[in-house]
Amino acid sequence: MKLTCDEASTICDKSQYGESKLWEKIKLNIHLFLCKKCGLYAKQNKVMSTCYQKLKEEDYSKAPQLEQEEKECMEQNLKTKIES
Repeated sequence: MKLTCDEASTICDKSQYGESKLWEKIKLNIHLFLCKKCGLYAKQNKVMSTCYQKLKEEDYSKAPQLEQEEKECMEQNLKTKIES
């Protein structure tokens, strides 16, 4: 029944994506209650996943983009610097 911190972090990751089983969740919650470092990991992991979801949902079609002429100029500048 006892989990190592490595096992707990694996179950935490699985749980976040709905891939863990009920028994794993129970063991994880007991471990998180006893291990403050893993509890912090779980909180940070949740924040990171939330940020990733928001980033994934952003609409980048309205973001400013370089014109073809600017891209070619940058490419030429890079080639010049690489060759020298």
